Amino acid sequence: MALKQNLHPKNRHNNGYDFLALCQSTPSLKPFVTKNKYQNLSIDFANAQAVKSLNQALLKLHYHVNQWNIPEGYLCPPIPGRVDYIHYLADLLEETLPKKSASSNSIVSVLDIGTGASCIYPILGQREYQWHFTASDIDPISVKVAKQNISADKQLKKSITCRLQHDTSKFFSGIIHKNERYELTLCNPPFHRSLAEASKGSARKVKNLAANKNRKNTTSSTTATPLNFGGQKAELWCPGGELTFIRNMIKESKEVQKQVLWFSCLVSKKDHLSLLKLALKKVHAKQVRVVDMAQGQKISRFIAWSFLDETQQKNWLKMTDR
Repeated sequence: MALKQNLHPKNRHNNGYDFLALCQSTPSLKPFVTKNKYQNLSIDFANAQAVKSLNQALLKLHYHVNQWNIPEGYLCPPIPGRVDYIHYLADLLEETLPKKSASSNSIVSVLDIGTGASCIYPILGQREYQWHFTASDIDPISVKVAKQNISADKQLKKSITCRLQHDTSKFFSGIIHKNERYELTLCNPPFHRSLAEASKGSARKVKNLAANKNRKNTTSSTTATPLNFGGQKAELWCPGGELTFIRNMIKESKEVQKQVLWFSCLVSKKDHLSLLKLALKKVHAKQVRVVDMAQGQKISRFIAWSFLDETQQKNWLKMTDR
């Protein structure tokens, strides 16, 4: 039951969804699981409740998270793709600071910008690498639910701090405190420019999913990415879309350049990369990386930047007492 091809080698979802084990672990998933015309067990990935139940089962079976929920209408993230970002960031950190990454006693601090109600990146990052997270969001409901999602688990509660960003135009100001340092920041930005554009995008995904069901070589249990077409304004769109969002993040990152080892952000449109590199050049970033993440037929990527050169990065450990 191969789910995707080309996921990160450490991604535990490379072998697909074991629906029998998932249903055994989470019986509430069972009503959504049926055989498709190819006799493969699957769910209707256009059904928001089915996708949420699948996520709950995946988190429980593979990550030992027993309590996880999101309000109706909020984005339900596809876990295999989300954890891929975490693994590739871990590779970047390992390349930069191998001693810190390899030390079980070393604390790695990560900032998740726009964590959402799911708080999915901090949960996955803590479970896979024992990282410590600050999870920020501009939506009070998202912050409230994110806190609920980590409150029942002792280790998650200890390792993840949720903070509300009161200034919706800011990314780091008010979130990164004066004496804090972060090895990594990550972000899955809203990429639409308006509600109308976001609605068209969701409608197109629904149409494509329906078409995929009728294709001989495409089945929900083998190649389809779990989709949920909900999402609040801050999750789906912002004025200027993805490009403006990341440009603003790059501009503000200079203000906390000495407090972060690597900044990063997902980039959905490859055409934006040249413009983002130009923005990074203008703020005098000393290192820029583009990391491709091939997830089946979908090509994803993130851009990472640092205001420290390689020598300064190697001295990072000396500058921190963690």
